[in-house]
Amino acid sequence: MRKLLLLLGLTAFCLCAFVAADEQPNRQADKSSLKEDGVLQLKKGNFNRALKKYKQLLVHFYAPLSGEGHRISAAFEGAAAELKGSEVKLAVVDVAKEKELAKELNVTGFATILLYISGDKLNPVLCPVPQSSASILTWLKRRSGSADDLIADLSQSEASEELTVVGFFKELNSEYVQMFYAAATDLPDINFAVTQNNDVISKYGLTHDVVLLFKKSKLIQAYKMMPETSKEMLIVFITVYQMEPATEYTGQTSTQILTSPVLNHALLFVNTSSADFKEIHSAFTSAAEAFRLKMLFVWVNVDEPRNGRLMEYFRVREFEAPLIRMVNLTDHVTYHLPSDTLDEQTIKTFCQSYLDGKAKPKMQSEPIPEGWDTQPVKELVGMTLEKVGFNPDNTVFVMFCTCVCVCVDAPWCGHCKSLDPIWVELGEKYADKDDLIIAKMDATANEVESLSIEGFPTLKYFPAGGKEVVNYSGNRDLETMSKFLDNGGVLPEEEGDDEEDEDDDEGEVVVDEEADDSAEVPTNNTSKDEL
Repeated sequence: MRKLLLLLGLTAFCLCAFVAADEQPNRQADKSSLKEDGVLQLKKGNFNRALKKYKQLLVHFYAPLSGEGHRISAAFEGAAAELKGSEVKLAVVDVAKEKELAKELNVTGFATILLYISGDKLNPVLCPVPQSSASILTWLKRRSGSADDLIADLSQSEASEELTVVGFFKELNSEYVQMFYAAATDLPDINFAVTQNNDVISKYGLTHDVVLLFKKSKLIQAYKMMPETSKEMLIVFITVYQMEPATEYTGQTSTQILTSPVLNHALLFVNTSSADFKEIHSAFTSAAEAFRLKMLFVWVNVDEPRNGRLMEYFRVREFEAPLIRMVNLTDHVTYHLPSDTLDEQTIKTFCQSYLDGKAKPKMQSEPIPEGWDTQPVKELVGMTLEKVGFNPDNTVFVMFCTCVCVCVDAPWCGHCKSLDPIWVELGEKYADKDDLIIAKMDATANEVESLSIEGFPTLKYFPAGGKEVVNYSGNRDLETMSKFLDNGGVLPEEEGDDEEDEDDDEGEVVVDEEADDSAEVPTNNTSKDEL
């Protein structure tokens, strides 16, 4: 009995020691992650503790490889030093590592900044993307302040080198003033001021309840507040006139451009060293004046190496400049000015046709390869798919993949590469059938209107007679695909819905925003935040 009690006591002692040793590192880790100085590094294990501990918790959800994320993190470090000892605590979450936490908090984009107040996890306040640590401090101050804080000496505001937004209001407790202050809170990178100085109003021949934009002692634009004016309308006015009529795309202006509330963008790709640059830039800028508030005009120097990614996105090569592209940041459909003449009137006409819905989208296409139709598998590009795929006399089965060349270093995804030899066998099997074409196309370098490519490889069946295109969802082996073709585009019975999901997992790479970058295969629908 004594031995049994001794054994039980020893077991209990060891168990307690084990638990204590196991918990100690966790306590130390939590203690270090919730340090009082600097920016907190939060994760799923300590996020709720931080919510309870700090009355105001400003959290930056970032992607570690993002340049924008690094810039904002630097701004957070600077702001944290200034806020030391206050009730506001700054923190960051690496969304690449904390995917589960980001999903739980409904964080869907990178460079998202949320302010959690009094432990409320469900209703955070969205913080505008800051340009500097000063922006963060200004936003926090304006959130807790009032319009009275904006009353200032207008003479100083007029002389400022930076843009200053000045509101002239008859009554400081009016709805117009509250709307003005709400816009100021959402635009912390811009100087705002309020005045009731009648002498200043008469100087510009204006009435009350008007918003003026000043820069370098010059009045840029005025906006009369009306009953129908909303905060959003005021923000559009300010952000548009904050920029030049035609703004150069640079590292300093990219955030302004990509976050602009004006979603229609006209882009001029031009070489600044070309002999006609000044003439073309002048015409582009003059045209821009006529479309302020409707369209954002941006010009891109193709001779600047840092603009390579933007040019790649729009598939513009340096020797093709000058040219103008139009894009809407909602649907990302691109339009191309169909003229070699880039004078003011031509640009205006093109922009107006786009706004009127009369312009035709620019569908990207590679050049037609030599001998494209001589092999069992035809090599299609954007400009030939329309002609071949929608030919009512033929049935066409197309594999949309990431690359159609056969070089060793071709940027294929693994699924495309695995399917290709089977696809060649399929082409050889039906090579003698003149009315059945097996083809493939690089969907990353070619676009076709009305076709949606969600992942790679995607297989589409174009039946003869102009019937509706069929998305192939069966197994991707020679026997099954042959039966599909022999049955006129219908899967054999054993290839029913029960196997469809399994096949999708095995044979297609579906674009997933949360997937590891090394495994992701982008489609032509690439995002501006990647720019």
